[in-house]
Amino acid sequence: MLGRVLKKIKRKLIKAAPRFELGIKDLQSSALPLGHAAAEMNNITLANSISKKNKDVLVLSNGHGEDLIALRILEALHLKEPDLNLEVLPLVGEGKAFDSAVLENWLIKIGPSLRLPSGGFSNQSLKGLFADIFAGLFYFAFKHWRYARKQALKGKVILAVGDCLPLFFAWSSGGLYAFVGTPKSDYTWTTFSKYSLSDNYHRIKGSEWDPWEWVMMSSSRCKFVGVRDKLTARGLQRKSINACAPGNPMMDGFIRMDCPDNLKRFRRLLLLCGSRMPEAIKNFRRLMIAALQIKSQTPLVILVAIGSEPTLSDIEQVLKELGFSPEIAMENHLAANSCWRNSSFIVFIGIGKFAEWATFAEIGLANAGTATEQLVGLGIPCVSLPGEGPQFKKSFAIRQSRLLGGSVIPCENPIYLAQYVESLLSNESLRKQLSYKGIKRMGNRGGSAALASLVLDLLIRN
Repeated sequence: MLGRVLKKIKRKLIKAAPRFELGIKDLQSSALPLGHAAAEMNNITLANSISKKNKDVLVLSNGHGEDLIALRILEALHLKEPDLNLEVLPLVGEGKAFDSAVLENWLIKIGPSLRLPSGGFSNQSLKGLFADIFAGLFYFAFKHWRYARKQALKGKVILAVGDCLPLFFAWSSGGLYAFVGTPKSDYTWTTFSKYSLSDNYHRIKGSEWDPWEWVMMSSSRCKFVGVRDKLTARGLQRKSINACAPGNPMMDGFIRMDCPDNLKRFRRLLLLCGSRMPEAIKNFRRLMIAALQIKSQTPLVILVAIGSEPTLSDIEQVLKELGFSPEIAMENHLAANSCWRNSSFIVFIGIGKFAEWATFAEIGLANAGTATEQLVGLGIPCVSLPGEGPQFKKSFAIRQSRLLGGSVIPCENPIYLAQYVESLLSNESLRKQLSYKGIKRMGNRGGSAALASLVLDLLIRN
């Protein structure tokens, strides 16, 4: 009896099922336009959200040399993807390297900016550190960090260029980021000295980068780490860090040019005094005093390449004090801003002429950071004359020389500098040897485009 009742209920359900299915289908059919519209609107909103998020890039940079490297990468990004919204936040200094890009309206420079009394080298001087603190170092650092975090939470991706400071800002922002580590290379300690405590420390670690930096580099939010050479990349890869060395952005933008015929009858020196005042003008004076002691049977030309600082008037005032006189007749064939002469030397001064004049030089007289490395990377050996700093002190000069394989020779005094220059001018084989080392240490060109591609593939399109 129970079985008959269950069968009867089953038959009624089967008869009712088509009407029930039809009702569902009718319901689905009547709701189809609204449902599809809602789904499409959701997809469009999501796509727009992803598109917007992935088209915003914030670059953090902390120094003059780092600004130049960041600019090269930004230029490559803009060339590859003109629709990208690109912002740069200089953490040290005023970021003047970005001004032309800002005027062209494809880059936004974010403030506030602070010109540090130490020139960004407070880590080399306790006095400089206190001066920076009183100038508002911590206040501005906090404002920079807060801005970076706010933008990361909005979905912007971050590219940090420099050392531990921008890396920390990117890591603590909570967003996706990549890091281009510019200042450190394992070449500085692999030329091992048993008397150097720092070399022993790096040798124990297996990398010049420190353990707290490894932690920030190995975060799952850090999509890649770009370093300056393959030796340094291998050291970080052993720490399970996604490090690569696709090329050196410092070497991009140079075009090898033939030396003008009217310069070929001279021996050619390029003078780089740095860009941080008042140290730069002190460097210029000391390098010129040393250069005046160089003895050469062939007339000497000194090409002085400067940026916005020191100014042309600063340089000319020193030349007047050293006994030089203006030479108006010769200043146009190099498009120089000024030309000066004494009994033995001709001096050309050019604002923004470094990229062009660097290819004309045989030897560099260089108390600079990034520009010296670029000159060496072009195959031009250099001599330097360390001073009181804050940047170009003896410790900085020695580290730079080791980094570049000895292709920069630090000199103890002006007399030694003159002697080294005379030796290099007379010994072409030695010049070629140092040239080869410098080119090898600085690495290949094309780094800007390669790093820009990594940013697009791993940060923006991923």
